[in-house]
Amino acid sequence: MAHLSERAGLSTDDVAVRIESGLTNVTSNDSSRSLWDIFRANVLTLFNAIVAGSFVLLLLLGQWRDALFGFAAVSNALIGVVQEYRAKKSLDRLAVLNSPRARVLRDGAVQEIHIEDVVRDDVLVLRAGDQVPADGVILDADGLEVDESLLTGESDAVQKAAGAEVLSGSSIVSGQGRAVVTRVGAESFASRLTAEAKRFSLVQSEIRRGLDRILRWITLALLPIMAIVVNGQMQGQGGWQQAIATGTWKTASVGAVASVIAMIPLGLVLMTSVAFAVGAVRLARQKVLIQELAAVEGLARVDVLCLDKTGTLTVGRIVFDAVHELDTEAPAGWKRALGWFGADPNANATARCLTEAFPADTLRPLDSVPFSSGRKWSAVSFPAGTTMAGTWLLGAPEIVLLPGTPEPDSTLRTAAGLASTGLRTLVLAHAPGTSFTRNDNEEVLPAQAAPAVLLTFREQVRPDAAQTMSYFRDQGVELKIISGDDPRTVTAVAREVGVETDGGFDARELPEDPDELADVMEQHTVFGRVTPAQKKDMVRALQRRGHVVAMTGDGVNDALALKEADIGIAMDSAAAATKAVSRLVLLDGRFDRLPGVVAEGRQVIANIERVSMLFLAKTAYAVILSVTFGALLWGFPFLPRQLSATDGITIGIPAFFLALMPNTRRYRAGFLKRSLSFAVPAGLIIALAVLSINAYALLAGQGTGPAVRTGSVLVLTLIALWVLVVLSRPLNRWRMLIVGVMYAALAMLLTVPLLRDFFDFTLPEQEHLTATALIALAGCLAVELLHRAHRRYLSRDRAHTA
Repeated sequence: MAHLSERAGLSTDDVAVRIESGLTNVTSNDSSRSLWDIFRANVLTLFNAIVAGSFVLLLLLGQWRDALFGFAAVSNALIGVVQEYRAKKSLDRLAVLNSPRARVLRDGAVQEIHIEDVVRDDVLVLRAGDQVPADGVILDADGLEVDESLLTGESDAVQKAAGAEVLSGSSIVSGQGRAVVTRVGAESFASRLTAEAKRFSLVQSEIRRGLDRILRWITLALLPIMAIVVNGQMQGQGGWQQAIATGTWKTASVGAVASVIAMIPLGLVLMTSVAFAVGAVRLARQKVLIQELAAVEGLARVDVLCLDKTGTLTVGRIVFDAVHELDTEAPAGWKRALGWFGADPNANATARCLTEAFPADTLRPLDSVPFSSGRKWSAVSFPAGTTMAGTWLLGAPEIVLLPGTPEPDSTLRTAAGLASTGLRTLVLAHAPGTSFTRNDNEEVLPAQAAPAVLLTFREQVRPDAAQTMSYFRDQGVELKIISGDDPRTVTAVAREVGVETDGGFDARELPEDPDELADVMEQHTVFGRVTPAQKKDMVRALQRRGHVVAMTGDGVNDALALKEADIGIAMDSAAAATKAVSRLVLLDGRFDRLPGVVAEGRQVIANIERVSMLFLAKTAYAVILSVTFGALLWGFPFLPRQLSATDGITIGIPAFFLALMPNTRRYRAGFLKRSLSFAVPAGLIIALAVLSINAYALLAGQGTGPAVRTGSVLVLTLIALWVLVVLSRPLNRWRMLIVGVMYAALAMLLTVPLLRDFFDFTLPEQEHLTATALIALAGCLAVELLHRAHRRYLSRDRAHTA
């Protein structure tokens, strides 16, 4: 610290040297993903390249009516980019420090500067209400108390003396002092915490994971299937040479594109995002901010909920609990004395709670000593001749009741018993003298202070906490209450909200071994004295045992654990950094909003699972038809525009409504397995029916003209609509209306001239129409049998996993 004068601080030249050396408090605001990275991951993929190539090919061929699928593909890519970019922006805004100015001593004068202009070796001038902008060491202090709860989780202020370290992000509660800066910028505690919290990640969504897996499978299969389909289409036009020479390759290309696009469940990704978005809008009306859409699903999958005590189960402030009289009679005036302590301008948060129970007293004292966390007591003396004559002390029983005072042992035993229940306990004591002994300007407790009454205080529990705890227990969600406070205090709050506990586990005894830590987490419910690093390790330990973990919190000390959890939930009072890394923010701080989020998530999961069966059945029959028609060298039986129409009637439009309807089914893992176990057989039934009607047409010598394509569309649509019917069960008025409208839409496509001409539909002759109806009926019966078999399979699976 050359050139540093504790009295004058750094000089202007000293500051310039440090700025030139890069020793400033400037930090990087970049997250781990750039906009280009996000764009490349969502747009520049083989999957999108095939879709885009097909779209451009149809436009070049003048077949714009067959290129309608391009809009869904663009929507999917845009949704992915927007979701990840929003998450990136939230991380970029993350900051532990929110104080815009800092007070430093330079050139012998106190100056206010921006926190980024603080340099190493600066002398910080700290006063009550300030937030510490950089790490430092205290030079001198006068009653300096620092609130480090945002960083450490400890709710009590810490007294700082010369030589003590003070960390960036902490706040000055009382007193004043000076500190020399030792770490700035990226080296400071706040910046290291922020950098770790800024790691980019998305919600672990089972639905999104399942869809990504399906898309990867399809992407891998597209190229070889495309080769089979294109060759089959060309051979169907008389071979490659003839198709190119006669120009019929254009017709073959359109058929090839139709078969490829049919395999891609473009609408499923879009519908999932729409369902998430609508769920987020509904929750926003309930004052719940969804920072990432998939978080709507995430909370419904949670089986362990970790709760921070302060700000989550409690409102974060102390309230007066009760007066506990002792065996000896309390001196007269003790109630007025408590009124004075509560109204004292220098009273701490605990003493201020007394004002509601004890009216303020206007009698002027002779002398007083303010409370400090170092002393753990405060005192006031009143003149003789008044009802409060003598000296009154308020503080921790084990400190105030010195050896030799009347009845100290029994009072201390009573106080210890009250403290063991988690209540904060103070004693009001009285001494006959009216002066304090001072040694070297330090106040000393007066001798012979006799206990008058014991006082207990507790944290104010949120009125909605107990009901919400009961809801999660009923839903089979394990509860873990984690706090930086004394385990006894945390246990008391847990009992008050109805959580069974074995007395609380002191986190200072937590093992470092991950497996042993996981065992402790499984065995215990309440944890106290937990550090921020331990919170993160505890979340990881639960995840290691296969749990889906949600965590609530409001302090910066919770940020890393919230980031690590599958779903982080911040309260309205949370620090900016905590909100930035959270997936959900309870804007009005009401803990009872969480059951509504769970219900919304369950609706999304259950409805998307139902809708996914529609889309995946389509993918299944498209793959089977593409490979089979290509291998048989038959012309593909649909135009792209016709598939767009059938998709809209059998999947797209009804799926939109089905995805948004009420559904309270409880979550069970295995979304993809259950969906495919129905969709693949259903797709096979539809594919066999379409193959059958085309085989009939070839045997009857009807070729592959518009009437045959129309017959194929009818078979496919009628069976796919019955798939819609069985998946919509139990049918209610609204679902029956949706299905009825879809059947009416099919009739309109075939009868309204404008629609019929646009989609190139021509009704087949009576004989072909009869065959179409019979094949469609057989397919519907097969789907009905499949649905019943699938329900029995799910019942056995539920019983096996229960």
